[in-house]
Amino acid sequence: MKINKLSQRLQKDRPMTMVSLRIPEDVLDDLKRVAPLLGFSGYQALVKAYISQGLRTDLERLEGNVEITTLIESLRKQGVKDEIISSALADAQSLAEAV
Repeated sequence: MKINKLSQRLQKDRPMTMVSLRIPEDVLDDLKRVAPLLGFSGYQALVKAYISQGLRTDLERLEGNVEITTLIESLRKQGVKDEIISSALADAQSLAEAV
């Protein structure tokens, strides 16, 4: 994924759209049970994380840019905040455009 597109994905103020999704009750129960154990505020945040993770994996495979996304995931696991990652991506984009 391109740096500027990835930077946009990390912004918290992106427009949102309501989506209705039918999920089996037992799956929803499992999501509600697992979400707090994984540090999510609720099952909807966990569902969004699952979708994002799968989407990033597919986009990497289709676009061939595994390194940046892998680095970002590693930084997140080490506790680096999204705001810092986003700022670093913006800096990298500026440097890339200057070349």
